[in-house]
Amino acid sequence: MGEQTEFREGDKAPNNGIYIEVGETGSNVEFPEQVELKAGESFPEPSNQDRIWKNKRDLSRQRPQK
Repeated sequence: MGEQTEFREGDKAPNNGIYIEVGETGSNVEFPEQVELKAGESFPEPSNQDRIWKNKRDLSRQRPQK
């Protein structure tokens, strides 16, 4: 089983990194909040209740679906 990639308020960051808001369905957000967290720190409340946190690094690795 792989590492969790989507996080909600209060979840703990698994790694150091920059995390960015995305829509729950994976949709892009026009002006997303970004936070820099260290491993073990809690995720803050997103600016919209329908958003989740993802590692910015993971967003750049996504491949287009066929």
